[in-house]
Amino acid sequence: MEVIICQDAGEAGRRAARRIAAVLSRTDEPVLGVATGSTPLPTYRALAELVDAGDLDTSRVTAFALDEYVGMPVDDERSYADTIRRTVTEPLGLDPASVHVPDGMAENLVAGCQAYEDAIREAGGVDVQILGIGGNGHIGFNEPTSSFASRTRLKTLAPRTRQDNKRYFAEGERVPTHCVTQGLGTIMDARHVLLLANGEKKAEAVAAAVEGPVSSMCPASVLQHHPHAVVILDEAAASRLRLADYYRYIWDNKPEEYLEF
Repeated sequence: MEVIICQDAGEAGRRAARRIAAVLSRTDEPVLGVATGSTPLPTYRALAELVDAGDLDTSRVTAFALDEYVGMPVDDERSYADTIRRTVTEPLGLDPASVHVPDGMAENLVAGCQAYEDAIREAGGVDVQILGIGGNGHIGFNEPTSSFASRTRLKTLAPRTRQDNKRYFAEGERVPTHCVTQGLGTIMDARHVLLLANGEKKAEAVAAAVEGPVSSMCPASVLQHHPHAVVILDEAAASRLRLADYYRYIWDNKPEEYLEF
């Protein structure tokens, strides 16, 4: 696992975008895994700048989102389908038909989850997966104690996750209790994973994921077993890392030809 510590979220987004663009540019049919929330927004803005400058061709990119609320209509602005449309599909100029989000409105959620797994496989698998991290260490909506072998499935959201997501809903409005999420096994199948975290509120979870034991109590810690995992942090999110100075030293002394994936 490589750890890169940046001065702020803007720098982290630019570094992440360059690495993502490098991976996507290596294949004729690139597949991008996308996440929602506030953390990836600087990365999406930096990717859009690369597209606008002609430095990244997204015309053949297929994208798969990590998760979706159960029972949330796709045209609701709180749905992840609508969020991905606004923050990823349109700014990056992706073909909407090539952008996929789990179906939280499916009559048969089990069948819908399997169909999503099948679609990822038929697309050739994810080349690079963007991830955020929850305060309890979740990635996607894989809450603590999720199986490391789990695939796309229905999941009950932890109270802390619902509390963290409350800011996206009106006062007194009920936050969804269930979601459809890619499993940890699904995420680990991606050829490259890029975990982003900004702010001091994520520092404890980041430290557990990067330097703690590999444990289902911190689902993100499974990324320690991924052969191509990169963690990009701002200074605040890195504040609990015991080896932060070592990670900076590694970056400062890395040969230029190995600065990207």
